Amino acid sequence: MKVISTNLGKPTKIIWNGKETMTGIYKHPVDKALFLDVEDVQGDTVVDRRYHGGTHKACYLFSTENYPYWKEKYPLLDWNWGMFGENLTIEGLDESQLRIGSIYKLGDALVQITQPREPCYKLGIRFGNQDILKQFKDHSFPGTYLRILEPGIVRVGDSMKLVEESKSTLTVQQFYNLLFSKTKDQGVLELAIKNEALPLSKREKLKKWT
Repeated sequence: MKVISTNLGKPTKIIWNGKETMTGIYKHPVDKALFLDVEDVQGDTVVDRRYHGGTHKACYLFSTENYPYWKEKYPLLDWNWGMFGENLTIEGLDESQLRIGSIYKLGDALVQITQPREPCYKLGIRFGNQDILKQFKDHSFPGTYLRILEPGIVRVGDSMKLVEESKSTLTVQQFYNLLFSKTKDQGVLELAIKNEALPLSKREKLKKWT
């Protein structure tokens, strides 16, 4: 896997349900390296820390391979890397193979795969269409958040190399589909509840389905 773009966002004012709020989802490529810190990406905008940033969502990755699919659906948008609010656009990232809990060397940082991105209305605002939320759920390639085990600098062209594969076979895509499925696969559910790389709060909520 390879870093194709480093992206940062500035605070952007939006209107939702008649109310003014701020968002950091409008990320754009920057001509500099990013420093991945324990709680967030240095210099990035994190507005609502209930849902963004923190140890289990310190950095968000999205795959270059999924851009053509979305460009075809939304051809009139002004396309560039960072459209999905990702800090790093990665070539070769495949959520169907990426195991939650696996550890990678990403540039100078040591990172762990933690959880998929769950879309909210702010993605719909950036795309000018709230239909993208259901489309994003159905497509099943949501990108992934990282836990930063060792902070470090990441540059365009840096590689993302596997250091230690998770003993759990639970993939980012499997967990993502589990979250939105009405009928929970008990085997996948058990994998998720036992996977300590996932936030404890998420694992506790899933127990009601067992």
